[in-house]
Amino acid sequence: MLQVKTKLFNGAKILINTLQNSGVDTIFGYPGSVVLNVYEELSKQNTIKHFLVRHEQAAVHAAEGYAKVSGKTGVVLVTSGPGATNIVTGCADAYFDGIPLVIITGQVDKNLSGKNAFQEINIIDMTKSCSKAGFQISDVKELEQTLVKAFEISQSGKKGPVIVDITQNVFSDSADYKAAISHQTLTATTNTYDFSSAERLINQSKRPVVIAGAGVLNSDAQKELFDFVKKLNAPVVSTMMGLGAYPQDVANYLGMLGIYGHNSANEVLKLADLIIVLGARLNDRITMVFKPEDFDKNIIQVDINPEELGRNFKATEKICTDIKNFLQDIDVMSKSDGWLNTARALKTLNKSATRKSNLLHSDDVIKEIYKYTDTVTTEVGQHQIFAVQNLPYGVKLLTSGGFGTMGFGFPAAIGAAAANPKKTVTCIAGDGSFQMNIQELATLKEYNLPVKIMVLNNGYLGMVRQLQESRFNGNYYETKISNPDFVKLAESYGIQALRVSCLSDLKPALESAFADNTPFLIDFIVEQMEEV
Repeated sequence: MLQVKTKLFNGAKILINTLQNSGVDTIFGYPGSVVLNVYEELSKQNTIKHFLVRHEQAAVHAAEGYAKVSGKTGVVLVTSGPGATNIVTGCADAYFDGIPLVIITGQVDKNLSGKNAFQEINIIDMTKSCSKAGFQISDVKELEQTLVKAFEISQSGKKGPVIVDITQNVFSDSADYKAAISHQTLTATTNTYDFSSAERLINQSKRPVVIAGAGVLNSDAQKELFDFVKKLNAPVVSTMMGLGAYPQDVANYLGMLGIYGHNSANEVLKLADLIIVLGARLNDRITMVFKPEDFDKNIIQVDINPEELGRNFKATEKICTDIKNFLQDIDVMSKSDGWLNTARALKTLNKSATRKSNLLHSDDVIKEIYKYTDTVTTEVGQHQIFAVQNLPYGVKLLTSGGFGTMGFGFPAAIGAAAANPKKTVTCIAGDGSFQMNIQELATLKEYNLPVKIMVLNNGYLGMVRQLQESRFNGNYYETKISNPDFVKLAESYGIQALRVSCLSDLKPALESAFADNTPFLIDFIVEQMEEV
């Protein structure tokens, strides 16, 4: 922590200066009366760019997209009351998927605290279950150090969101500013561990399988994973959030786990005598396709977050450390080609997408989209599953995994583009989920960010409709939806748009969309009853 000669500033200026000193260059927010002093100070500087979203939930998702692309902590600024409560869904999304955020909320004056004042809400208590930490500041003298601490917590261990709730008086009160520096990229504190027991289990096993989770990507351990799997000569599978951690075109790779995963990936776990879980929670979206006895075997679980060790399944070895550290230090012996050949043969069990007409199918559309982009966000629904099932290695994927948040993908694409305005970002959306934060078309146009929106329009809440078909004999109650004309809607915001309903128009439309670095929307009319 570096300190320089103190200066007397009001809280609003201390807030902005501390953000600048912490390396913040971007804020996503929405103003209100309680935080107007902060917006006044923002207007007087030019090192932090503020993106005015049209809804506070979108601000958080945009900050998530920014954080995933930049590697820095995303910052959100909102006002009191509904401004604060509107961030809860995004906060939970970031908490489940380990995305570092500092969310700054305004609060009523400390003299009004506890009196049910206009727009008073206890946002700290409200977000305790979906944030790493929460601080309410009512004394300006605590502002600087608390903000520094918030940034450090957001990046330590398993990354995540931190709430900083600031009472209105703090912004106008004055205190000494010490210029304390927060280092956003900290080395995580982990437990020291003797890997000899894990090595013994691995070397004694005959049929090991490696599961790559988001922790591999978060610790930037893709190379270490590749080297480890190559040396071990074993099959590797991925969780949805771990996609991209291992190349899909390598013989060892058997696909994605879980209810919408590949049969080969699910079946190989049943045959294994040892499962090595790297940075994955293995929640019910994965475990529900297995029987309890499928996990009655040796399991090594490695995770940066001690709370995840043994939470969802019984682990033989629980190792709390960074994935990169584990993969660099573990010493393993190669397995026979026989096990790998047996595992590879399971790929014949994989099925193609179900087609019920000759109309455009999301599978075809998404495969073509991937030829034009290397950064993709998704909303949540059938299109998300098609997108992850077809994801090419090397394409950066931003999707909502643990919380499954409709409305995530479009604002996340805006945040991703804000982090790197020279890179084109593609949002793959369903017609239902796109409308969750469709108002952000205004934000997209205002800042002219190079985001391409690909709406897969089947006229249904497709994933729920598919569940109604399998569970309720096709009683499609309240899942058929009426949509606006997405092309005219985009054009009303000044955004170019096209509609595509046949395969021959697919490539020309994509060529038009990606011809330059301006916003563009394509409305793809796809098969209504398609299934994943």
